[in-house]
Amino acid sequence: MKEKLPTYGGQAVIEGVLMRGTRHVAMAMRAPNGEIVIHQEILGGVYKAGWMKAPFLRGVIGLWDALILGTRFLTISANTQTGEDEKLEGAPLYATLAVSLLGGVALFFLLPAGAGHLVELFLGWKSFAANLVEGLIRLALLIGYIWAIGFMPDIRRVFQYHGAEHKTINAFEAGLDLTPENVATRSLQHPRCGTSFLLALVVVSILIFTLLGPMAPWLRYTSRLVLLPLLASIAYEYIRFMATHIENRFCQLIIKPNLALQRLTTREPSRNQLEVAIAAFKAMYEQELADKTAPVK
Repeated sequence: MKEKLPTYGGQAVIEGVLMRGTRHVAMAMRAPNGEIVIHQEILGGVYKAGWMKAPFLRGVIGLWDALILGTRFLTISANTQTGEDEKLEGAPLYATLAVSLLGGVALFFLLPAGAGHLVELFLGWKSFAANLVEGLIRLALLIGYIWAIGFMPDIRRVFQYHGAEHKTINAFEAGLDLTPENVATRSLQHPRCGTSFLLALVVVSILIFTLLGPMAPWLRYTSRLVLLPLLASIAYEYIRFMATHIENRFCQLIIKPNLALQRLTTREPSRNQLEVAIAAFKAMYEQELADKTAPVK
């Protein structure tokens, strides 16, 4: 039987890559002087809690914690490039995250909801058709936004590091030695990617909101906010299931749109960028192994 591997993941940061294990997280960054700088931490207790094994609940809690972790590490990576030492913690961290989330919700959920309401109001379309139009607008906004920011030079470099992260994890899961030569041969796509989650979230929202039927305007907007955690948890479980059963041909077919969207958020990395991703993974993995071999107290 094939050995079950831990579900390691990560994200691209500014001139670097973050790799997250089951108990440890490590980030490698290419400093302005060309050296690779490593930052490591032990994951918070939320990842060890019993509720992280509960379907649907684990999705909401895990995603929220991942947003906090990612935002904080993005700040650290930015400070590495500027030479500053400002920490984003406590109230400023939550305020930054809240503003970002509100902006995302307004753009990708409330704006399409408003468009669907106008279609229903002025064109006289039935609620089913209006809600479907809302969902298609949401999907178009997501794809258009990702496509547009890909033209920004700084974002393109982040997308290159994103590709390096995927290639490194794919190489590890294939049992290859983590060398730049081996990692470079692996795919840019990975089924557990956050981009896949975003597409799954939008598709789930189309299905759920389309079936809700006619609503008063205030209830339409409220439902888009209140149901968002539920939609996120469903999308999380979907991505998790597909990644676990990726060898199934049906799952491979169903997940193709998710992998296709990743072509917009990944770019072929350079050798230097691969070295950074490998350094991040090895730093995280060494700590994971040390935990397993440490004597029980």
